[in-house]
Parts: sequence; structure tokens; C-alpha cells
Amino acid sequence: MIRARSFFWSALAAALFAATSPSALACTVCFGDPNSNLTKGQSFGIAALLLIITCVLCGVAGFFVYLAKRSAQLEHNTFPTNFSENRTNA
Repeated sequence: MIRARSFFWSALAAALFAATSPSALACTVCFGDPNSNLTKGQSFGIAALLLIITCVLCGVAGFFVYLAKRSAQLEHNTFPTNFSENRTNA
């Protein structure tokens, strides 16, 4: 028990030390050249991740809209009963 407690306090102290260091508080724009390739790459990476997350969330939302419409059709019995009307035997 004492070993776990000392590990917790040492890990907490290390985390606080790492979080308060000046390099952890600033990004590449504050510490370096804002026109460097590293900063440009970081900006494009953030934009790409936001685009991917937006596309995935739109897909999930579209799926739930589809489920809601399908559920409304089931409640109102607006499904075609004879599916062969829509098909042709070619």
C-alpha cells in the first residue's frame, strides 16, 4: 500500500512538472518560426483530422435519420406489400 501511494505521488509530481514546463505550454508558433514547414504540417494535420471526424459524424447522423424514416414508414404501413411490382423479369 505504501509503495502504491509513493508511486502515485511521484507520478503526480512528474505530471505537474511536465505540465508546467515552458515547452509544454507553447506550440510551435510561439516557440519557433510561424512560417516553418513544421507549423504548416501541423495546421494541415489538424484540418485533415477535423475533416475526417466531420465526415464520420455526418455518416452516423445520416444513418440515424434513415432509421427514423424507416421507423415512420413501418408505423404508417407505407411499405409496398408486393415487391414484385417494382421488378422486371428481364
